[in-house]
Amino acid sequence: MTTTNPTRRRMLQVVAGTAVAGLAGCSSTGGQTGGSTATEHDDASSEQHDEGTEHHSEATEHHEEETGHHEEETEHHEEETESGHGHEDGGHGEIGDPTDHAEVAMKTEDGEYHFAPHVVRVNVGGTVTFHNESGSHATAAYHPDNDKPQLVPDGAAAWDSGLLTEQGATFEHTFETEGIYHYYCKPHETLGMIGTVIVGEPDAHDQPALEEPPAELGDEPRHKIEQLNERVNEALGHTH
Repeated sequence: MTTTNPTRRRMLQVVAGTAVAGLAGCSSTGGQTGGSTATEHDDASSEQHDEGTEHHSEATEHHEEETGHHEEETEHHEEETESGHGHEDGGHGEIGDPTDHAEVAMKTEDGEYHFAPHVVRVNVGGTVTFHNESGSHATAAYHPDNDKPQLVPDGAAAWDSGLLTEQGATFEHTFETEGIYHYYCKPHETLGMIGTVIVGEPDAHDQPALEEPPAELGDEPRHKIEQLNERVNEALGHTH
C-alpha cells in the first residue's frame, strides 16, 4: 500500500492552480490587445473615409465653380449679342459676295440702336429691304438731297424711308449705281446708328464714302463711319 505525503500533495495543487491562473491571464490579456487593435483600425478607416468624402466634396465644389464660370462667360456672350456689341455679324463677320437681295434689321435693344448687319452687299440693280424689328427708326442716304454730306457714289439716287414706328414695318431701296453707300437712322444718327451698302464690285478709289468723314457729322458718327470703312476696304482688298 502506497501512502501519499500530504505536504507534497498540497504543493502540487498550488502549482496546478497557479498554472491555470497564468493561462487565464494570458488569454484575457490577448483578447484585450486584439480588441484595441481592431478599434484603432476602425478609427483609421473612418478617418480615411472622411478624408475621401472631403476630397470628393472639394472636387464637386471645384466642378461647380468651373460650371458657374462657364455659365458667366455664356451669359456675358449673350449680353454682348443682345446689347449690339455682338449682334448679327458683330461688326466683324464676313461680308460675302454680292447678292440680288439683302435684308437689314433696325433694332432697339437695351438702350442701344443699330442696323444689323452693319454692312451688306448686293449686285448692281439689287434691292435691300429694311425691317423695323423694335423701336422707331428710319433709313436715309448720306446725300445732299437729305441735307447731308455726300457719302454715296456720284450720280446715285438718294432715299429716305421716313420714320417707321410699327414693328414689322419695311422699306425697300434698289441700288442702280455701283459703289459704296453710307446711310443713317435719323433719330439715332448721333448715337452711331449708321450702316453701309456695297453695290457690285466697286473700285475703292474715288469713293466719297471712303474719304475722311466730314467733321460736321460729329464725333460718334465719324467714328462709326471710320469703323465701317475699315471693313469695306478689307472686303474690297483695299488695305493700303
